[in-house]
Amino acid sequence: MDASSRRARFEREVLPHLDAAYNLARWLLRNDQDAEDVTQDSMLRAYRFFDGFRGANAKAWLLAIVRNASYSWLARKRLSASVVGADVSPRFDDADPADGAATEETPESLLSTKIELAALQGSLDELPVEYREVLILRELEELSYKEISATADIPLGTVMSRLARARALLQRKLALRLRKENGRGV
Repeated sequence: MDASSRRARFEREVLPHLDAAYNLARWLLRNDQDAEDVTQDSMLRAYRFFDGFRGANAKAWLLAIVRNASYSWLARKRLSASVVGADVSPRFDDADPADGAATEETPESLLSTKIELAALQGSLDELPVEYREVLILRELEELSYKEISATADIPLGTVMSRLARARALLQRKLALRLRKENGRGV
């Protein structure tokens, strides 16, 4: 395969999943800049090894690369933090609650939406990474259980149990968080 047809195939099969790659990296790393770096490195790695891609699902293949790169990045960051004593606690930026809103926005509805999004993001952020990972891959990236199994390199039964536990834990954390927010009179 010549370079131009290889590039065209890569652009056709892998590039459409760039947003999904960033999204997974963002949820795993919990930092925009780090997710951008890992996504860029993952895309370069995917392009470099694209000749070896034989599967039918480029999205799952790319997300497996992003997942591995994210975990490698986290391991390096933990190692460097332990050496220099740096703070590696993640930051989570507020999402814009007005994005994609179809109803009329009032200050009260914007505040309510912002509180709900912050509660959801905070609750997701508190999940153990293995639960957060399968939840993001299933609910946000809409991968099948089989695709998640291949992406995360875990058995199908483990995907199902982690997903069930993640949903239950997220529901409990979100309910608790919203009760606390409502108790404050916010």
